[in-house]
Amino acid sequence: MTTDKEIVELATFYVGDGLCGMNILKVQEINKLMQMTKVPQAPDYVLGILNLRGQIVTIIDLGKKLGLGETDITSDPRNIIVNSAGGHVGLLVRQISDVVSADMSKLEQAPANMSGIQGEYFTGVYKTKQNLIGILDVDRVLRIDD
Repeated sequence: MTTDKEIVELATFYVGDGLCGMNILKVQEINKLMQMTKVPQAPDYVLGILNLRGQIVTIIDLGKKLGLGETDITSDPRNIIVNSAGGHVGLLVRQISDVVSADMSKLEQAPANMSGIQGEYFTGVYKTKQNLIGILDVDRVLRIDD
């Protein structure tokens, strides 16, 4: 008998009041919000760029990008640094949560109320005993064409 389990370690975090997750292999590091340089004429969700040990990192307010409202930068938020096709990007989130082992074969479709701007950035929802975790499509979030 073969098992169809597809276990993925999810790094979970809060965007607004919503719990989200992404494959931990996408995460390079997590750090505090550092001094940034504003980028003129950038989209409103781009907070700026910063120098991280010689790497230029673009910081995106994930809440704003997902249409969930601006992240409160006074509440000690975190940057999740991810590798993307265009280089390193920091996703500003309200709070970091746990690493969750998820069986991706049990991933459910995002509910109807997640359609629209938020829904297009999620591949589905994973249920744990306590929570629903919106699985973020990081590559979709980082695509520049929108």
